Amino acid sequence: MADRNVVKHKGSMRLPSVCTQATNARSQTEDVPVCPQSGAVGGTRQDPRLALHTPSLQSRAQTCLQTRPAPRRLLESPGFKRFLRGFCEFPAAWDSCAFAVRNTDSAPACSAVCLHQAWGSRLALGRAFTRWPGFGARGRLRGSGPQLPGVQRLQGSPPELGGQAAAAAGSPRRLSGCRLQRPADTHCPGSAWSSGIRSPRARWLWTALSCLLGGLEGPLATRNSRPNIVLLMADDLGLGDLGCYGNGSVSTPNIDRLANEGVKLTQHLAAASVCTPSRAAFLTGRYPVRTGMASSNSMNRGLTWLGGSGGLPTNETTLAKLLQHRGYRTGLIGKWHQGLSCATRNDHCYHPLNHGFDYFYGMPFGLLNECQASKTPELHRWLRIKLWVSTAALSLVPVLLLVPNLARWFSVPWSIIVISALLVLLFFISWYSSYGFVRRWNCILMRNHEIIQQPVREERVSLLMLKEAVAFIERYKRGPFLLFVSFLHVHTPLVTKEKFVGHSKYGLYGDNVEEMDWMVGKLLDALERERLTGHTLVHFTADNGGRLEARDGDARLGGWNGGYRGGRGMGGWEGGIRVPGIFRWPTVLEAGKVIDEPTSLMDIFPTLSYIGGGILPQDRVIDGRNLMPLLEGRVVHSDHEFLFHYCGRYLHAVRWHQKDCATVWKAHYVTPNFHPAGADACYGSAMCSCSEDVTHHDPPLLFDLSRDPSESQPLNPDNEVLFDSVIKKIEAAIKEHRASLTPVPEQLTVFNTIWKPWLQPCCGTFPFCGCDKENDILPTTP
Repeated sequence: MADRNVVKHKGSMRLPSVCTQATNARSQTEDVPVCPQSGAVGGTRQDPRLALHTPSLQSRAQTCLQTRPAPRRLLESPGFKRFLRGFCEFPAAWDSCAFAVRNTDSAPACSAVCLHQAWGSRLALGRAFTRWPGFGARGRLRGSGPQLPGVQRLQGSPPELGGQAAAAAGSPRRLSGCRLQRPADTHCPGSAWSSGIRSPRARWLWTALSCLLGGLEGPLATRNSRPNIVLLMADDLGLGDLGCYGNGSVSTPNIDRLANEGVKLTQHLAAASVCTPSRAAFLTGRYPVRTGMASSNSMNRGLTWLGGSGGLPTNETTLAKLLQHRGYRTGLIGKWHQGLSCATRNDHCYHPLNHGFDYFYGMPFGLLNECQASKTPELHRWLRIKLWVSTAALSLVPVLLLVPNLARWFSVPWSIIVISALLVLLFFISWYSSYGFVRRWNCILMRNHEIIQQPVREERVSLLMLKEAVAFIERYKRGPFLLFVSFLHVHTPLVTKEKFVGHSKYGLYGDNVEEMDWMVGKLLDALERERLTGHTLVHFTADNGGRLEARDGDARLGGWNGGYRGGRGMGGWEGGIRVPGIFRWPTVLEAGKVIDEPTSLMDIFPTLSYIGGGILPQDRVIDGRNLMPLLEGRVVHSDHEFLFHYCGRYLHAVRWHQKDCATVWKAHYVTPNFHPAGADACYGSAMCSCSEDVTHHDPPLLFDLSRDPSESQPLNPDNEVLFDSVIKKIEAAIKEHRASLTPVPEQLTVFNTIWKPWLQPCCGTFPFCGCDKENDILPTTP
């Protein structure tokens, strides 16, 4: 029982002289407040590593050391150290592997036995082995041998070597069958594979691992460790808009099927409450403030023009680039919204193809109301009204200067009248040349680097993207592939096919949600048709919460955030950052499982790195955490202790996950002011401000989300005895977090986000841009 508890607590012990690249090491002892649910007294946590020194584990390790000695020069070789370093990517193994690795006299085979016996995971051993000299960067033998197969985790009880794990790793009868002296003498499964490895040391270790992982008498249970990956992201979808999250008025059978056949997360959080920074965090696994994709200007919290000069920096590593380096074919279908060009119209430095995608088909910006000529303008609506009023007022100046001449009161030089009129005309042209042609400048459809529709035909674009997504699956069905489908749904203007109009009980917005669900179903059908369902990880989510301010008269055009307070653009309120999180991988993840632990969109980056066999960048902070141990049930708590909720560059709220008693505290230091008074959103300005019309709280508003998820009952020292200790803990975390930030160029400054004619993508001769090549170009293989 003690060993079983070890697996549930993931330690962060740094492996001496071997795992020197480990990061995010935390102290195992810290003072914590009293748990409000249980009333248990807080104090020093027990170090789970102490439980490792059990007679059972020590005896098995000693037996291993005595029966399998090996040359010391092999143990000390750089190649073997790189092999063991691979385990640094698998924190769940650290505690269990501590004793084995600490015994430096142990042979590689014996270390592998002890690692395997404690963890029970073939997957980690297979991936770590690809770091041995003799293997290429993509896990393929440098010789003529076949591709290294993925290694499947054994079913059993890893802590005490239950089931097959005990038989494979702890049985002396099997160990005695492994002849490790010479590869030629081995009778282990996979010995034929070792003939393709040039390095003698690599063949020696491959032979050992073949014996340890497969055994002599048992079959080697394998699967491809690099599945296909399909990421589905909705635009401005509320958490409560789906049937699997409690909506009864909108029908979403296909998304609900994903949840029933996979794992559903109930505290899945976006790193920002607007799309550009949220998507940047999703792609990079880092807070937007680290990448420069957070704005200090409330008006330009996202990219507003394709002709702007800001975007996701080219030195950032995206999940697509990571998997591309691992041999994945990567495609993005749909919305990008991470910038396009830097210095010239065609340099496309921020283009998806420069961020790891092999193929792109979609809108580099996204949908706006302006993409439909009949809709009310959405982009900077109130600014445009002010510009019209200013232009009208300034146009009166030359008229008033003309009146004295016409009335013959006194003479005003005609040069002054003409100059004033020209100045008014220049002012009008300076803003109308951009805001007057938003549909032509921003509503563009591209295939790779080529513009194929300008402006886009909004009534057809969704079906074209669905066709491209299905074609991508069919083209790369032999895999592995990464397909990121970034839906244009459910952002305004809610372009919906006629057959779905009036289909839901929630008006046009509900119709648009149901059309998106239909598209999800078509993608799932394509996977089933190609027999890829069991070998494909599908993840469905949204970039941020529903937009409450979107209205057309009394009709609501935005989503429902499931009873959580706030919505899109509102800093740290739950309604703006809590998004759907559904994972389906039939051969790996338990169907119908629900996890109520804080997770983040930033977690997708390290999770896909783990699944695809990639290596996380070591030269930067990765804020996401690998979700696979949580999704598979190997751990019961999320790795996140603190999550920081920004509004632009301003920290609005902090979440503390107190794991020892399953409490989630949340402190709000800044909240937006809703208007009109008593409203639930910022209806007067279309989006809440981050820094201007806000309220600063000292002490902060504190909520216990585990008991008050709607954030309706703020705590204070009078009604919560732990108030002071919780705030103290959170403020210490803020200090540590800010110390980890480094200055980076801000991508969303006013200059970077304003429209620049020389950067405007154009199909034709600028400014006479326009084309429709969709019917003339057939899809091509990138």
